[in-house]
Amino acid sequence: MLHCGSRISKLCRSPVTPPCNFPCRLLINFEFSSLFQAKGLNTSDEGSDEFLPWLERKARTKISSMLLIGKSAYGRSLFASENIRTGDCILKVPYSVEITPENLLPKIRAILSDKIGTVSKLAISLLVERKMGQSSGWAPYICCLPQHGEIHSTIFWSEYELNMICQSSVYQETLNQKAKIEKDFAAVVPALQQFPDLESITLQDFMCAYFSVTSRAWDSTKGLSLIPFTDFMNHDGVSKSIVLFDDDKMFSEVIADRNYAPGEEVLINYGKFPNAMLLLDFGFTLPHNIHDQVQIQLSIPHDDNLREMKLELLQHLTPKIKDAVGFNCPEDAFIIKEVRSPRGKGKGLPQALRAFARLLCCNSSQELSDLAMEAAQIDGRLARRPLKDSRREFKAHKMLSSHITQLMQKYDTAIRVIYLPLFMPQIYEGWGELRED
Repeated sequence: MLHCGSRISKLCRSPVTPPCNFPCRLLINFEFSSLFQAKGLNTSDEGSDEFLPWLERKARTKISSMLLIGKSAYGRSLFASENIRTGDCILKVPYSVEITPENLLPKIRAILSDKIGTVSKLAISLLVERKMGQSSGWAPYICCLPQHGEIHSTIFWSEYELNMICQSSVYQETLNQKAKIEKDFAAVVPALQQFPDLESITLQDFMCAYFSVTSRAWDSTKGLSLIPFTDFMNHDGVSKSIVLFDDDKMFSEVIADRNYAPGEEVLINYGKFPNAMLLLDFGFTLPHNIHDQVQIQLSIPHDDNLREMKLELLQHLTPKIKDAVGFNCPEDAFIIKEVRSPRGKGKGLPQALRAFARLLCCNSSQELSDLAMEAAQIDGRLARRPLKDSRREFKAHKMLSSHITQLMQKYDTAIRVIYLPLFMPQIYEGWGELRED
């Protein structure tokens, strides 16, 4: 039976907000937008010719006759070596050559705390194999994994760079992720110190290995695993190709979702991730991401005389909100995707967000009671219908518009204040003159 795999970032990440339409990392700002539009095969990737034959010898079976490794503007990539048709099985990787936490040496696994998660265990497995150098049975694969200077995830950004996204929840999520990695590393250090060859492993080494796992591993019915060769495939948000797991035949496979000509890069879908999650977990963004979204937060002012009554209504009558990838958001947080346009695209502002705005604009306990009564008469959800008083309805939407505009201005200011003075001083000076005028 075939099972669908999922990138583990979908399973372990809370929702985050894209920094803004202006990508924030210096490298991403000028390089990644063009990277995802560039095409072309470059077979100069060192060791690429030997990798697949090595893996097939290790697996003792053919893995793919339709793909070859090369370099595109994405980095290491897989390309069609012949015509590929929709529905073709383009690769099969046996479970026997996939790396799981079970690959960790028993003597190390035995002394690790039970609190150490599978991501950390898999990261340690990679570090052990790297320390073994060419004597490792996985050396050709380990050599292909990115090193510190090649990773653009926000967990590797400098404090200066992070300040450019301080207005985004990506900022706090990055700090949370770094704190978690540091905590996990502190927990594994006592075990590593018992092995002379491993005690020199640093936090930065662990972070790189941890990133390799969170950005490359897949989760399925058999658990967490790194799938060599398959993880050279780059992401396409509209692709329907995913990794499938056959537990009966014990292999992973990928089926082509469209035709490919020889030399064309073959892509796969990592998941329906917004740019914020792609940036944090994979180190890139997409210029036209159909799954992009933004999380905004509204709160009831503490000096609102009706605050307690409004909070009570929200607690009982507002449904729990989830973002596009299935995570619970804070109760005062709302996810906005593409807003509806005259052409009919987008979903518009979420009903729950408009309901929250209507609730905020209530000025008396009677108005709140009316909302509660109306909710009880329909589907139990609060303020789902426009307010009968058109002036109050207009006020609620005007408040939303003002709040969103202020958020955009804060994002814009954070970028300009930090980025422009250093890298575009002439533009920054002109912007300052305009502000003074």
